[in-house]
Parts: sequence; C-alpha cells; structure tokens
Amino acid sequence: MEQTIHIAIVAFDSISPFHLSVPCLVFGESHGDTPLPKFAIKVCGISAKSGEQVVKTNAGFSIQTRYGLSALSRADMIIIPSWYNDLRPAPFELLNALRKAHKAGTRIVGLCLGAFVVAEAGLLQQRSATTHWALAKEFSRRFPDIHLDPNVLYVDLGDVVTSAGTAAGIDCCLHLLRSKYGADVAAAVARRLVVAPHRQGGQAQYIEQAIPVLASDDRLSQILEWMLAHLTESHNLDQLAQRALMSRRSFTRHFQKMTGTTVGQWLLHQRLAFTQRQLESSQRSIEDIAIDAGFGSGLLLRRYFAREFTISPSAYRRQFQGK
Repeated sequence: MEQTIHIAIVAFDSISPFHLSVPCLVFGESHGDTPLPKFAIKVCGISAKSGEQVVKTNAGFSIQTRYGLSALSRADMIIIPSWYNDLRPAPFELLNALRKAHKAGTRIVGLCLGAFVVAEAGLLQQRSATTHWALAKEFSRRFPDIHLDPNVLYVDLGDVVTSAGTAAGIDCCLHLLRSKYGADVAAAVARRLVVAPHRQGGQAQYIEQAIPVLASDDRLSQILEWMLAHLTESHNLDQLAQRALMSRRSFTRHFQKMTGTTVGQWLLHQRLAFTQRQLESSQRSIEDIAIDAGFGSGLLLRRYFAREFTISPSAYRRQFQGK
C-alpha cells in the first residue's frame, strides 16, 4: 500500500458540490487508523488553458484548481463525477484526453451523468453501463449500441466503470476500494462516512412508481380509477372490457395505447407502487400489505418485489425508515 495512486477528478462549471465531494471523501480523506493506500487527488478543470482555473459550482460558490486536462495523462484513475444536466456534448479536448488515457491503461470512471461523457468518448461501444434512472431512456436513445442496465448501482468492466445517480457514486467508489484493497478497507471507510459498505438491491427500488396520468377517454379514465381503487380484486380482461363498453380486442388496444403496457403489467406496477408507499410510511405487516395490494399473500408479494427491485420488502423498509 505504499505506492501512490494518482486520481484525477474532472470538474466543470455548474458542477454539484456533492457530486464533486464523493470521490474526494472516499479517496482523499484521512479515515483514522484505516490502512488506506496513498491517494494523490487532483481536481482538474476542463479548460484547455494551462495554469490555475476557477470552476463555478451550482451552489453559488467557486473552487480554484491548479490542474487542467494535461493532468489526466498522469493519472491511474480518472473520475467524471457527473455532467451538465442539459447533457450538452463534452468538449473535444476532454474526450480526446479520456481516449488517450484509456488507451494507456488508465481506469475511467463515470459517476451518475458522467456515464454520458464516457459513452461519448467511445469507451462503452458494444458494452454495458448504467446511469441515473431518470436519464436512462435518453442514454439508450443516444447510445443504442450500449447495453444500459438502469436497475443496478454500478457496472464495473474493469477498465471502465459507470454508476447510477447521486448517492450511488458513494457505492461505486466504495466498490472500487473493496475490489482493489479488500472488504475490510471499504467497510472501515464506509463506517467513517456513516454509510452502508454495500447496499442491497439496485437503483430500481428508487425509480418513482407514480400513479399514471389517467386517460383522456372518459371510459378508460373511469376504468383506471376503478382499478386503482380495487387493487385487492382479481381483474378479468373480459369484465374490464365490458365495463368500458368495448370489445376485448378494442379494450386491449386502447389500454396499450394509453398506458404503454398491458393490463397485467399495469396492475403489477400499481400494486408494487402501493407496496412501496406502505413500506416507506407504515409499520403494517407484510401480510396485511400484501392483501391490500392485491397480491393475496406475503409470499407472492416478496417474490414479485424481489424480482422487480432485487431487494426484499423488509430490507427496503429498513433502508427507507432507518430501522
């Protein structure tokens, strides 16, 4: 652990101080008696100009750094902690520096929206990645040749690493520590930061399962409202079509057009959303929630919940209620 590990963190105007602080906290802080390797952190501006650079944050203050993109060529790991919310194209100088560093063997890490920059640099073609769930569709639209997994907290390809949004950057940086220096080191740092050394599940559990905008068609609107109010009941497609005064085929077609999914999947998502709200805000038993959500039993609720969110209902409740 005596060898110095050089880490370059790319900063840009309007960067979130939280995003910038994540890798600095994990790799750049002293964590008591924890036997950490020696990390040399350099926060680098993206201006092509040499010398001191001023980087404005979105919190109303600025930071000053002595390093620019030239420092990336001397780094063992480069971290892009996020990117502009408008997802503007990265400057050629930054993309070129990332390509050259990657070719030389530098590990490239894109946290949150930083995954867009890594993808734009061409380092993820025909490979896997993740990013913030809210921008997953836009990522897939821009980079159709990349397999995006919007449910996981991070994807580690060895030479390139991407993470989900915001706090998942902490998970990713702790993973980088754990994979290189062992679980004890990562756990000790996590303890000092008062965070879990390894969170269960993926970011699927945080994706908003909102009640959908109801259809403009009065009949379908009434059906959707009625289904939401009667989640406990088993819904027969023929009966729903009859209630909407439509044929089964016509009802299915209109439902798909209005909601973008099938009746069965729509119901499942609403039952899971109801379950999430109950787990977040109440102490009701899993069995009682399962009945009111329409799953019928705690066993079925647990099965569908774990399949959708890769976490158990009890663990989900502990994470959101801190118990």
